[in-house]
This record gives sequence, C-alpha cells and structure tokens, in this order.
Amino acid sequence: MAKVSMSLSLPVPIEQAWRLIGGFNALPEWHPAVEKSELQDGGRLRSLQIAGGATLVERLDTFSENDHCYTYTIEQGPLPVAQYKATIRLRQEPGKPGCVVDWSSEFTPSGAPEGDAVAAIRNIYQAGFDNLKRMFGG
Repeated sequence: MAKVSMSLSLPVPIEQAWRLIGGFNALPEWHPAVEKSELQDGGRLRSLQIAGGATLVERLDTFSENDHCYTYTIEQGPLPVAQYKATIRLRQEPGKPGCVVDWSSEFTPSGAPEGDAVAAIRNIYQAGFDNLKRMFGG
C-alpha cells in the first residue's frame, strides 16, 4: 500500500475552516479542480465533475462533526489508484489561534508506477491546499 499524508496550517479558527472544508459536498467551494459535486445515496455518495471532463465517484465512510473529520473511498474514476481510502481531519494547533488541515490516504497504485500514483495524489492535495491558503491566508 502506498501512503500520502500532507498538512496545512491555517490562521483561522477550526470552526471557520470546518464550515468550508467539512461538507462532503463542498469540494467545488474550495478545490480548484472540482467543478461540480452531486450527492446520491442519501448523501453518502458524491459524483465529482473534474476540470477537463473526468468524473470521480466517492463514498463517505465515516463522518464526525465533533472530531472535524471524515473518511471516504474512491469507487470509480480516472486516478491511477485502487483501494483508495482517505481522511480529511482538522485539528486545533496547540497554543495557536489557527488550525491544521490533515489530508491522508492509503491506496494501491493501479495502471501507473507507485511514484507516479503518489505524485498524482500529492498534486491533488497540494492544489486544494494552495487554494485554501489563498482563501484563508497562511
């Protein structure tokens, strides 16, 4: 299994960041590659329209408002990964007014060498983090 784990410090309270990031259907509001998100299956499945026309289907596995986190899996899409499971978690920075966004995943590379699959996932996370920095500062 390959793993990717990245973090971003934001200079805003955790509740403010969670209002944007915490919605399972909210990716179009903060990730520049996601043009549209539609929920199905009672809100547990999202279909993401990606810039360039691709579609990703992801399933919400766990969600905790109190812990500011959710876990999801990719059910189908063009990424070079299989058995992809990811977690987005926000946490308070000790002794600071801001928060940290942790985005991590485990997956099996599929159709590409492990280094290429890891780079693809890291690039997706980085694009989201870069936009969050623009939105919130930091």
